[in-house]
Amino acid sequence: MMCTMKKFLPIFFILYLIFFLPYSLTMANEEAPYDVVHKTDLYEIRHYSDRLVVQVINNASDNNSFRKLFNYISGANNTSEEIKMTVPVTQTKKDNEYFMQFYLPSKFTKETTPIPSNSDIKISTIKEGYFAVIKYSGRSSDKNFVKYSKILYQKILEDQILINGSAIKATYNGPFTLPPFRRNEAMFKVDWKN
Repeated sequence: MMCTMKKFLPIFFILYLIFFLPYSLTMANEEAPYDVVHKTDLYEIRHYSDRLVVQVINNASDNNSFRKLFNYISGANNTSEEIKMTVPVTQTKKDNEYFMQFYLPSKFTKETTPIPSNSDIKISTIKEGYFAVIKYSGRSSDKNFVKYSKILYQKILEDQILINGSAIKATYNGPFTLPPFRRNEAMFKVDWKN
């Protein structure tokens, strides 16, 4: 059985390269813009302007949050408009509530954003600010996120930078992207003085 699997492994790899890699590399069209204002060998400080998001808030980690948000951008809104997927998808926990957020393309304003059909989805603005960010590849598992969040947390405390909130998990790639090619980030909102 194992010998048979080894024969098919190159075929699976070729099929991946032909069908899934192009999909995973072109999944998103727009990334939330930012300016890097400080960089170390481990992390960077970014300044983000106000960002418009759709989000789901739950009292527990809910596996349906992504599906609800995906349905919204797939047309489950008052105009039945399909909205292009952007990156990153972020997740965080504040006061025992879990937030999952999709960033909206820059063409939308609060007034022009389609109203969600699902009342669990809210339109919100993330106010401008500074964020300390560490990048990592691999799976976007909770284990990896916790590991890199702790590394970032320790380093920014050592650098005497004040943290203003919980760790934020940011994922950039679709499920068909091989783990070594994935871009994941852990970030904290920080008090940054130039």
